[in-house]
Amino acid sequence: MTPRPNSQSFKNIAKGIRQYSAPAEGAIPASKQRFIPTDAHIPKDYLFGTAYAGVKPSNKSNHDVAVVHSTAACSAASVFTQNRFQAAPVTVSRDILDRRKGRGIKGIVINSGCANAVTGHGGLEDAKSMSSELDHALRQQEGASMSSSSSELSSLVMSTGVIGQRLPMPKITPAIAAATAATGSTYDAFHRVARAICTTDTFPKLASRTFTLPSFPGSTFAICGTAKGAGMIHPNMATLLGLLCTDAPVAPNVLSSVLKSAVDKSFNCISIDGDTSTNDTVSLLANGAGARASPLYKSAPPEITDADSGDAQALSEAVTDIAGQLARLVVRDGEGATKFVTIRVAGAPDHYSGRQIASSVARSPLVKTALYGKDANWGRILCAVGYTDGLAEGIIDPSKVSVSFVREADGEELRLLVDGEPVAGGVDEEKAGRMLQDEELQILIRLGEGNGGEEVRFWTCDLSHEYVTINGDYRT
Repeated sequence: MTPRPNSQSFKNIAKGIRQYSAPAEGAIPASKQRFIPTDAHIPKDYLFGTAYAGVKPSNKSNHDVAVVHSTAACSAASVFTQNRFQAAPVTVSRDILDRRKGRGIKGIVINSGCANAVTGHGGLEDAKSMSSELDHALRQQEGASMSSSSSELSSLVMSTGVIGQRLPMPKITPAIAAATAATGSTYDAFHRVARAICTTDTFPKLASRTFTLPSFPGSTFAICGTAKGAGMIHPNMATLLGLLCTDAPVAPNVLSSVLKSAVDKSFNCISIDGDTSTNDTVSLLANGAGARASPLYKSAPPEITDADSGDAQALSEAVTDIAGQLARLVVRDGEGATKFVTIRVAGAPDHYSGRQIASSVARSPLVKTALYGKDANWGRILCAVGYTDGLAEGIIDPSKVSVSFVREADGEELRLLVDGEPVAGGVDEEKAGRMLQDEELQILIRLGEGNGGEEVRFWTCDLSHEYVTINGDYRT
């Protein structure tokens, strides 16, 4: 989406009102270039492809259909939106995973430009058709190595874009075939997929790393992931899509447990605008190819089947790391955002309670606009802490709560409230102003003694004029 300037825009600029200025089509803002890696650790036997369909009428050339698949069938797990109006691809993908019990998944097909949400029976049929088309393209590509007799769908589906519109299937169907024919296993292919799934994102979000497993000495595994999202982002997933791929050998039950844990500490710990989308999906594929490459297990390597094993813990650490990197990149690309804010809640009795408090602060429009205006209005932070829902009695004791700003760059702390009372002499407004000039900032909320030692981190951004401009013009 590229907002169009008008005469009023220029009048506002003359008055000093800041306006959203989207990058030129396909361009990545210079300030965001540093967040894009120049190489990646690609797991074995995964292929990435994209093609142009023109799903959104205003898109004249950018690829908007992406395919990711494995040459061997995968275990798979997904976490889906909690919105009651769940989009067709969410319903269809959940059904495929349930029917297959998380096994035999070949790939994922994704389109941007149309969410295929609130589209009735026809939308469900379109999502099934996308899955079927990728299955068909892979059968043609792989020939006898993949059974052509099975009618059970084996490819997951994701869509993102405008809600309430049907997909242009005559455009998407040939694009799926074209994307499958153009797949590659390089960083560039991976990067193209990350770009193809973007909507209002200003830069593609990618992360990767290697890791080891105790039961596979001498073997190195890889995990890579991409996500899209810049608005309609709030815990319980948001218009956020995420895809992670690993070549570790993992049973579906362990994969599901690992993914849920990772999402709780990453994608469910971010908020841009407090809106939970109809389409949120994060999926994790595991094909075991890294183990098959091991000299110890050339034919049938064992799967990780115990969620409490050392292998599962090592995998969980890697998945949580990549999910966390991607989640923070989503916040850094928040629509119209000028600040990246880490909210730390110290002294929470458990992760849930700390996350509830941080989430309450993160979704407060008054807190977010104060941050945008560089106003050290700690009363708004305290107010949001005080109205947090879902907490046990006694977790928040107003006489024990302290609030500080912390500079991300050097850890310098500015105390705003100490044990429920303003700091003596008042807030150092000059120091606060300097800290609020920074692009990155921490808000530290201490709940006081006696609640426990858990510290929860949550990530959000400010709320600007640009956010309104972007979303006021989204469908055009």
